[in-house]
Amino acid sequence: MISEAKFQEELKLIITNGIREDIGDGDYSSLACIPTSAVGKAKLLVKDEGVIAGVEFAKMIFNHVDNNLIVETFIEDGSKVKYGDVVFHVSGSSQSILKAERLVLNSMQRMSAIATKTKKFVDLLQGTTTKILDTRKTTPGFRAAEKWAVKIGGGENHRFALYDMIMLKDNHNDFAGGITLAIAKTKKFLVENNLNLKIIVEARNLDEIKEILESDGVYRILIDNFNFDDTKTAVQLIGKKCLTESSGNINEKTIRDYANCGVNYISSGALTHSVYNMDLSLKAIE
Repeated sequence: MISEAKFQEELKLIITNGIREDIGDGDYSSLACIPTSAVGKAKLLVKDEGVIAGVEFAKMIFNHVDNNLIVETFIEDGSKVKYGDVVFHVSGSSQSILKAERLVLNSMQRMSAIATKTKKFVDLLQGTTTKILDTRKTTPGFRAAEKWAVKIGGGENHRFALYDMIMLKDNHNDFAGGITLAIAKTKKFLVENNLNLKIIVEARNLDEIKEILESDGVYRILIDNFNFDDTKTAVQLIGKKCLTESSGNINEKTIRDYANCGVNYISSGALTHSVYNMDLSLKAIE
C-alpha cells in the first residue's frame, strides 16, 4: 500500500484539480452579485439516508479555498444519517463558501454512497473472518477519495495503483507465457530492481490454483469467477500456504456464501463503480 504521505498528496491533487476545473479564472456568478466583504453561514443538509463520508475531506476543500472559513461539525465520518440531519455548518466569506460548494457536494455525495454500500457488505460478512476489499475500478482522478470512503464504510483497501503491489492477472500470465513463467519473471524483476512488493496471482480454474502453488513467494491467490464448490476446493488446496481472495460477480445475495467458503478476502468493484450518490445540499443560513 502507498504511504500516508503519498495518500495525502493524492487528496490534495484532487482538490487542486477540482477547484481549477470548477472555478477557472473566476466564479463570476458570485463576483457579479456578492460583495467581497460579505460573510455568511451555510449548513450541509442530508436529504437521504445511509453512512456519511467526506466530512474531513470537505474541511480540506474549505481550507484550500479559504483558510479563514470555519467548519462546525455535528456528525462525523462513518455515522449513519437520515433525511433532515445537518452534518456541519461552515461560516466565513460568502464568496469562498460558494467557490467550495460544488466540489464539497460532489465529493461528499459520492463518498457517502460508497461508504453506505461498503457498510452493507461489511454487515453481510458479520460473524465470518472474511474482509471486503475495493479495487482499481474507481473514477479517474478521484481514486484516493473513493478508497478513503471504503475505509470509512468499514472495508479495506486493495492496492492503490499499479505501482504498490504486483497483481498477475490472466492477461499478464498469458502474455508472459504462462503462470509459472510470469511468477518467475516477476520475482527476478523485483530482486533486480530492489523492490519489496507483494505478489497476487489470479487463477481461472483449479488447475491454475495447483500450478500457482508450485511456486514460492506468492502472497495471495485471486480465485476469480469460481462457483461455491470450486471455491471451497480451492481454499482447501491452498491451505495456509498463502492468503485467498474471491472476486467476480459477487453481490449482496452471494457474498455471504463466498465468505462461508473460507476465503480471507472478497474484492468488489461494485463498491466504487456501481453506487448512487447520496442526496446532500449546502444551504445558506439566513
